[in-house]
Amino acid sequence: MKIKTELDVHTHTIASGHAFSTLQEMAKAASDKGLKLLGITEHSSGIPGSCDPIYFRNLHVVPRQMYGIELLLGAEINILDTAGHLDMDEFYLQKLDLRIAGIHSLCYQQGTVEENTQGLEKVICNPYIHIISHPGDGTAKLQFEPLVLAAKEHHTLLEINNSSLKPCRGKLEARGNNLEILRLCKQYEVPVILGSDAHISFDIADYDLALELVAETEFPESLIMNTSVTNFKTYLNIG
Repeated sequence: MKIKTELDVHTHTIASGHAFSTLQEMAKAASDKGLKLLGITEHSSGIPGSCDPIYFRNLHVVPRQMYGIELLLGAEINILDTAGHLDMDEFYLQKLDLRIAGIHSLCYQQGTVEENTQGLEKVICNPYIHIISHPGDGTAKLQFEPLVLAAKEHHTLLEINNSSLKPCRGKLEARGNNLEILRLCKQYEVPVILGSDAHISFDIADYDLALELVAETEFPESLIMNTSVTNFKTYLNIG
């Protein structure tokens, strides 16, 4: 399955510590692939080797237009526990163009499925957060229906993460979980965002595995936010 793709907003550069392309290399690759908008969302400090907070404080020096495309610069912020605490405070959150939050095993304190779900609901309700990264990757056991309903109410996008579907990642629950998320989002007419989670320029806008699930669920293209920069920015109220 193919769709018209105007944007990829979940990517990482060498600043994240375990990625392999520079910011300019990523922007040039996105331009070469015909995108209109690229989001670069470096890992926050809870991931070993990633950015110190001062990195995000200095994002103002980077042009937001490069190689003919628009850049949104932000962070993939770590959710720390079932209370919905984040590893970035409000001072730095305010300096970001785009704010993604996600659960990563290296810095998440697990709870029961109910506790994990309630904690993620709190993050979805956080007015700073635009996108929840890879909620279906299986890192935490979750109940998806309440998350989909919360996402609808608060205009927070749930991501269908292409990287977590790759067999080499070993995330055995990712396929089934993402199918469930897509079916629920289709049922409740909730938009989703496809994310490449690219850690090298070649992977920008690679959604092949995610699109297999889109096809399998007959998910409406009108609810995929990658197809229109205007719709994406309007839905999230990004200027």
